[in-house]
Amino acid sequence: MKLGFVSAILPDLDLDHVLAFAKEAGFETVEPMCWPVGRAERRYAGVTHIDASRFGRPEADAVLALCARHRVSLSGLGYYPNLLAADEGEAEVCIGHLKKVISAAALLGVNQVNTFVGRDPARTPDDNWRVFDERWPAIVRHAEAAGVRIGIENCPMFFTKDEWPGGKNLAVSPRAWREMFRRIPSRALGLNYDPSHMVWQQMDPVAPLREFADRIFHVHAKDVKVDRARLNDVGILAPPLDYHSPKLPGLGDIDWGAFLCALRDCGYDGPVCVEVEDRAYEATRELRQEALLQSGRFLRNFLPA
Repeated sequence: MKLGFVSAILPDLDLDHVLAFAKEAGFETVEPMCWPVGRAERRYAGVTHIDASRFGRPEADAVLALCARHRVSLSGLGYYPNLLAADEGEAEVCIGHLKKVISAAALLGVNQVNTFVGRDPARTPDDNWRVFDERWPAIVRHAEAAGVRIGIENCPMFFTKDEWPGGKNLAVSPRAWREMFRRIPSRALGLNYDPSHMVWQQMDPVAPLREFADRIFHVHAKDVKVDRARLNDVGILAPPLDYHSPKLPGLGDIDWGAFLCALRDCGYDGPVCVEVEDRAYEATRELRQEALLQSGRFLRNFLPA
């Protein structure tokens, strides 16, 4: 397993400096964010370390040269919009860009793209699955043709008022993953597994690993702290940030030894990328870099040398 990090936490650095920091900090790989250039509408979105909108052989060669210089690989390209948005125009733009990210991954030889399924939070799951059937088969066919795998992250995307009440991602549970793979059984479709999202949903993050072992393409390392007193006060129907906080690995409720042991026992040998969303470490770039360093030191206790 290669230890890396998600580049969204370093939005003020270009890819060259992100990779330089990764090398200096002892990380082997990075998941670069590939949002369209422009203003972000939510936290951790809108970061562009690889611009896939205009990406051909010269751009790919330039990125690969940076990776070779710093001796840091790319674990996969990341782009996390809402592909099932109610606004069809918005969804069309997002799908078009995702296809460009997939094509960029093929040019880079990375062959891995991470994203969300999406969801219209105002629609029922059944209604959303019907939209999934309309939009997702063509995306997966594009990935298959490019020789690229798609890893769906299991974040419910229910944090802000515009995501109420259903969140903006369908693929948040084992039942949903089974349904997703039943509807699109392609081996190009799998998971970008983040254990933290299971914990705050009151689910076991280890239990699904064996069943979905051959579908776990990429892993995010983020911890979470559930405040039981606040949960007892507001209940599970409250907005999730009312009772939980994302934390650095080792500072929350996840048993990382048990999780990474089970992951390895299932045969996983892919990237494990730290995703920093801990507000206690966000005030300055120095703090964000320290968050990555601290996370790396902790996780190396459980990873092969």
